[in-house]
Amino acid sequence: MRKITKKDRLAALRLIVTSCELSSQDEVIRVLARQGIETTQATLSRDMKQLKIVKTANSEGRYVYAIPSETAYRRVHKPHAPVDILPAPGFMSIQFSGNMAVVRTRPGFASSIASNIDSADLKDILGTIAGDDTIFIVIREGATHVDVVDQLSAVIPDMVL
Repeated sequence: MRKITKKDRLAALRLIVTSCELSSQDEVIRVLARQGIETTQATLSRDMKQLKIVKTANSEGRYVYAIPSETAYRRVHKPHAPVDILPAPGFMSIQFSGNMAVVRTRPGFASSIASNIDSADLKDILGTIAGDDTIFIVIREGATHVDVVDQLSAVIPDMVL
């Protein structure tokens, strides 16, 4: 029979906690024993502390052991300033060519911004076509680019030229 190392024991404990809903250390010890890993309550307690195992409510409200996501407990050595973590604006730029405009956005923002433009029923915009990070706008003939920018500014609050 192979000797079980601490590394093996921790790996088995991690697997058991992530695959079974156990609510007491006695239950964990019994499951480990069925896997051929004998351990004491004191050793189990130290292992659980090392793996940062916590008790959390499951979908039925029963408290069970779980391993929280590592990113939830990651230490930040140099905190970010609040302005650095606020959502960045979606709007990036706008360029005109005749009665057409191309709006560049951050990836994933074009569709929602185009939907807001279409829903606003702006008098100088006939319609939009959106991709992931680009919006194509057809402008009504005779409308000035300044008028279009003014109307879009009301719909796209982060629009800064």
